[in-house]
Amino acid sequence: MDDFYREIIIDHYKNPVYRGKLEIKDYSFEDENPLCGDFIHVDLLLDDNNKVKSALFDGHGCAISQASADLLLETIQGKTLDEVKAMSKQDVIDLLGIDLSPVRLKCALLPLKVLKAAVYQLKNADDKLVE
Repeated sequence: MDDFYREIIIDHYKNPVYRGKLEIKDYSFEDENPLCGDFIHVDLLLDDNNKVKSALFDGHGCAISQASADLLLETIQGKTLDEVKAMSKQDVIDLLGIDLSPVRLKCALLPLKVLKAAVYQLKNADDKLVE
């Protein structure tokens, strides 16, 4: 089963659907993991019902961080802000479907940290956002 999830991760890394930047956005945030150099920027646009109409990411880094960003943004399409705020570390782990070392987990959670900092309109992101 891990091979199946590894293929999904590689596909989202090589062929991200949600990569880019929005010209018009309601929420935006970016952050990096200074230990490994992963960088993620997220833009969100909401519809009139306060649901995610469009979400894109940009950045660079390892396959785990980039695939995690693409999978996460795919998952939040059409969700309300409250549903996005309720997303957890376990949601990201489930999306990836593989066991991760503590270092790789930090890579996988960077997109969630950036996403939550954006929707909470924070100036700085803290790892506590994804614990």
